[in-house]
Amino acid sequence: MDRKFTIPFALAILSATLMACSSNKVKEVKVKPNPLPKLAQADSLVPVFSTSVAATSEEDPLRLQIDVDQGNVFTLNPNGTVSAFKGKQRLWEKKVSKIGLSSGVEAAQGLVIVGNKKGQLFALDQATGEQKWTAQLSGALISAALIHTDRAIVVANDGTVFAFDISTGQQAWTYKLPNVAFSLRGQAAPVAIDSRTVVVGTANGYVYAIDSLTGVPRMQRRVAISDGRSDVQRLIDIKGEPVISGQFLVSTSFQGQVTVMDLAVQQVVWSEDASSIFSPAVHDNKVFVSKTDGTLVAYDMMSGQKIWENDLLLNRSLSNPVALGNFIVVGDYDGVLHLIDPNSGQIVGRSNTSGEVRSLRVIDGQLLVATRKGALSIWQTR
Repeated sequence: MDRKFTIPFALAILSATLMACSSNKVKEVKVKPNPLPKLAQADSLVPVFSTSVAATSEEDPLRLQIDVDQGNVFTLNPNGTVSAFKGKQRLWEKKVSKIGLSSGVEAAQGLVIVGNKKGQLFALDQATGEQKWTAQLSGALISAALIHTDRAIVVANDGTVFAFDISTGQQAWTYKLPNVAFSLRGQAAPVAIDSRTVVVGTANGYVYAIDSLTGVPRMQRRVAISDGRSDVQRLIDIKGEPVISGQFLVSTSFQGQVTVMDLAVQQVVWSEDASSIFSPAVHDNKVFVSKTDGTLVAYDMMSGQKIWENDLLLNRSLSNPVALGNFIVVGDYDGVLHLIDPNSGQIVGRSNTSGEVRSLRVIDGQLLVATRKGALSIWQTR
């Protein structure tokens, strides 16, 4: 039987394996998050949209992704509804699943795609919310789909990649990723490399490139290596989506490495130890990683040389970093959005939302935020 664990549970097990066992009176050490540092400056963000949906479980939080397409905002509620907004005006709201929804929203080519934990995939019309088609997959859907080259491509939590024709909902192909007996719960969403290829990161430390039209595999490369002794210490799941920057693919892994691979020759350019469960950010020839301990690190894109490291947000459960204008932005467990100078690593501003930040995206120069408490918002720089 496959064993999948939530991130907090796996980290708790890992901590336990590292505790001394010479005494029966060993006390668990509770790690306190660093307090918010005082700021010399006060650059901040301006909210332009916000709405609230149901919260997700603290034990098994979802990465609720919202999306923007053709100027409209599309949101998902874990209670089973999908909504569309233009500015602050709600265009429509549709109940699509009685058992709730668990994936992020993907909106493109006139469709909105969402899914639930029973493996049901729903395609809605962007203009009206009318259900166009539905499909049944082999496992839970807890990551967003990708609409690419007239295909809706999604990865079920059992490791099967599915592709559907976006017009008819007919299944075009499937691709089964290698089975991993012991892994963290969750699955990175597919990412487009080019007009015919998508890439998927997996729990075995590999990335797989697949032809989006035919499902034929084009590449598989290991980008994470573990030297742990126990099953937990050997976890090297790629939970954050890889980032494509020109001919380079940048990936992170839990208890593994941040790795840059040259897609033209399918070779790793450099790799440095860094444990992360979120996507990296790439900006101005730099790679930015939020590590699982709350450290932020910047690397030179071509050499892998560490440019700076910021540990002022240690143990604050950081989200994925993103590039927004002249800043790097990262969220934390308390709903704080931190603005970072990409050249120095200095924290130069902050804004507040509500609840642990689970997902950051930047679309058309605006920051899309989703928290575990269900606060969905869009921000822009001053």
